[in-house]
Amino acid sequence: MEFTDLRIALFSGNYNYTRDGANQALNRLVGSLLDLGAMVRVYSPTVAEPAFPPTGDLVSLPSFAIPMKGRGEYRVATGLNAAVKRDLTRFAPNIIHLSSPDPGAHAALKWAQARDLPVLASVHTRFETYPRYYELKFLEPLVEKMLKRFYNRCDMLVAPSQSTIDELLAMKMHDRIREWSRGVDQTQFTPARRDLAWRRSLGIGDDEVAVVFLGRLVMEKGLDVFAETIVQLRRAQVPHKPLVIGDGPAREWFATNLPGGVFAGFKTGEDLGQALASGDVFFNPSVTEAFGNVTLEAMASGLPVVAAGATGANSLVKDGVTGALVPLKGLYADVAACADALAAYCHDPALRAAHGAAGLARAGDFSWDAINRVVADCYIELIEERRALQATEAD
Repeated sequence: MEFTDLRIALFSGNYNYTRDGANQALNRLVGSLLDLGAMVRVYSPTVAEPAFPPTGDLVSLPSFAIPMKGRGEYRVATGLNAAVKRDLTRFAPNIIHLSSPDPGAHAALKWAQARDLPVLASVHTRFETYPRYYELKFLEPLVEKMLKRFYNRCDMLVAPSQSTIDELLAMKMHDRIREWSRGVDQTQFTPARRDLAWRRSLGIGDDEVAVVFLGRLVMEKGLDVFAETIVQLRRAQVPHKPLVIGDGPAREWFATNLPGGVFAGFKTGEDLGQALASGDVFFNPSVTEAFGNVTLEAMASGLPVVAAGATGANSLVKDGVTGALVPLKGLYADVAACADALAAYCHDPALRAAHGAAGLARAGDFSWDAINRVVADCYIELIEERRALQATEAD
């Protein structure tokens, strides 16, 4: 089977209406698949004014906005209506790719199984950890049970890091999981974009150590741990300046609780590359990441990384070489250990330079084209297996 024989129906919970790491990876994947000559049709909730144009053909799924404070910009696909089913039938996919375990994906899975089509699911985040950030921790076992049922009905999973694969195997989410890593655009993210004038415009001195947060400002990104760590650095009189790149529904909370924080706002493209490279050390306290695109982007920008020793970062950051992996204390990164790791970089410019250079070299291993071809190979493997099984059963 050739790549040009592929007809992929990809279901996403958020393909382009709000920008995040998951849909950036999916749009990159679709672009690579189209370049290989595959046919791809994407099904996702849509809005009148999306964050960016979609890559490939996009069909709107019926959906509603999440009725939760701080999450209203996200939508939930409710299923497949008659129009979507007709579109699927006309497109005639030979494989289904599910990227979010929402009701729309459940309906697509049922549709595929009724037609004996193989199904691949991609894991982009640790959904089972989200309830703890919204005072709903008691729901985590239920969410984990629901995820396990969903993923085990698929034929294969792909996950972005070996550490995430290990967690999924341990939770018995599936026994057949391949690594679909992430790439980084090293023309966008490079130390060459460092701009001292831009820093000065924000009130950050040339000799001040800018501790960077990058991402959507939502609580599950570890905003509380970041803020508490900065408080400890201030108490210890460690010289630093918190630099926040991004925006989101928790911005007001973060601004109130982050002492001395400089908020650069939402950035994309070259502006994002400039902002990130203009920092000095990157701090990612999140434990919900399946990979951590922002961590890789920081490494490509020449920054040492302090990260929670959880899925994603464990497979990217080499402790003591490209940064520091901080142990967890209970469910979250240990604040005292985060502060100690950051203090070492704030006090030692030679250490920052050495670990930043090592991270830059490590980031060079992540090529989007090679990484996305792995998923195309998985599609072909599943389709050929299903066809062989169907031929055997026919005999």
